[in-house]
Amino acid sequence: MAEQEHGHIVGYSTFVAVWLALLVLTAITVAVSRIHLGPLNIWVALGIASVKSGLVIAFFMHMKYEGRLLRLSLFAALVTLAIFIGFTFFDVLYR
Repeated sequence: MAEQEHGHIVGYSTFVAVWLALLVLTAITVAVSRIHLGPLNIWVALGIASVKSGLVIAFFMHMKYEGRLLRLSLFAALVTLAIFIGFTFFDVLYR
């Protein structure tokens, strides 16, 4: 009951760890962009961006502490978005 009134409390150390992880992932994104991987460059960048967005959603938007239904709803929305982005890539690729 008391936890519901005050919500969940996340320590500063968690936020700092996530922030440092985001900085490291950003550095990896920049480093990978300078390496010629051919068509894999976009997939690597999208993969790293997905991990970064997952960290932000889980910790800074407190989705980690929400109920299962809300997490599943968010997951379904993100999968739908990924499908539409994929269709856009295919459309641009085969023009």
